[in-house]
Amino acid sequence: MQEDFLHYIWQHQYFDKTNLRTEGGEPITVLRPGNRNADAGPDFLGARLQIGEVEWNGAVEIHLSASDWPRHQHQTDPKYDQVVLHVVHTADYVVRRTNHTVVPTLALGPRLAPELLRRYHALLGTPPATLPCAPFLTQVPTITRAMMVERALLERVEQKAASMEALHQQLGGDWEATAYHALVVAFGFQKNNEPLARLAKALPLNVVRRHRHDSRQLEALVFGQAGFLQDMAETEDDDYLAGLRNEYSFLAHKYNLAATVLPTHAWNFLRLRPANFPTVRLAQLTALLHARPTLFDALLTAADVPTLEQFFATPLAEYWREHYRPGRAGKVAMLGRSSAQLLIINVVVPLRVAFARYVGQPELTESAVTLLTQLPAERNHLTAPYEALEFGHRSAADSQGLLALGRYYCEPRQCLRCAIGSHVLRQNRVVR
Repeated sequence: MQEDFLHYIWQHQYFDKTNLRTEGGEPITVLRPGNRNADAGPDFLGARLQIGEVEWNGAVEIHLSASDWPRHQHQTDPKYDQVVLHVVHTADYVVRRTNHTVVPTLALGPRLAPELLRRYHALLGTPPATLPCAPFLTQVPTITRAMMVERALLERVEQKAASMEALHQQLGGDWEATAYHALVVAFGFQKNNEPLARLAKALPLNVVRRHRHDSRQLEALVFGQAGFLQDMAETEDDDYLAGLRNEYSFLAHKYNLAATVLPTHAWNFLRLRPANFPTVRLAQLTALLHARPTLFDALLTAADVPTLEQFFATPLAEYWREHYRPGRAGKVAMLGRSSAQLLIINVVVPLRVAFARYVGQPELTESAVTLLTQLPAERNHLTAPYEALEFGHRSAADSQGLLALGRYYCEPRQCLRCAIGSHVLRQNRVVR
């Protein structure tokens, strides 16, 4: 048993309250269990309890065993002098405050329903690759599942938006630079996010702005800073690349860029199809930066998914239509629809939510999340277990919710924080 289970039990009062007494024999009436404390100090604050003939307002501390009190050095910490009740599973010690007065103790071990304990151990005892609630899902209403997936979706969107806000602050409050950095990183499509994050720093937006009108200069800057214009035997006879090298040499000197060029080994080509090679993504990114003079305004104001898909659909420069790597011939397509949809999910939506929070317009958040409902569902090995258990999965909003449910709740076994796990535990509990 983990201590957070007792927190859950106390918060929801899921125990037998018949003849409730302290270890010292005084009757207890719980008038208010208090609020969870996320900071240092006792676990619950603002509790209101009738103990004997006295009504107390104060804190409640929770441990598996009463002897955890001295083990955690609470007897010397003045913050714990406000504790009016010590709630434990096993009362094996008499606890005292710093002034040596006894803290009343309530032992919940004998008051927990066996079925509640069985379900708790069943949830947390499942193998890591198994969804904890799978054996109990037939008992969980569809509406409870749907509401939990939506809650997880909103948490995921808010978390991504918070990262976008942090990036906005790092870039001095420049929303255009924020959109630029976020898009550059997202063009890594997970496999190459890290080197593209380095490239975004190595090639500042103010430099890109000055040369985005000239596709050749922009290619020289992007591929030069990415490290793909270095002299290589396979490209020595390529006149186009020779021209880009000369262009880059001039621009690198002008803007003092040479010190931040990425090494070619920073890029991941392993187990990627040519269509997903980082060089192909760089060509697609360069085409987008050349064709779209403003990023943030367009991403913020596009009315719907088709408009955004059209925004990302930009033709490649002639050379890169025929080369998937510098000096290596092969047909290359412009950014595909599915890739554009991933950019909407991972850049456009969190960018809009971050801006909505910045300007205090919650309706913009709602419209941003609505974009996810217009996108097709993502199907992969992470969403498959939920589909097999008949979770609703019709759009990207559902996919993002299921991914968040897995990451934030199922994998770390946070069943006590999940509405589905909570419903499972509530079944057949004994509370008087």
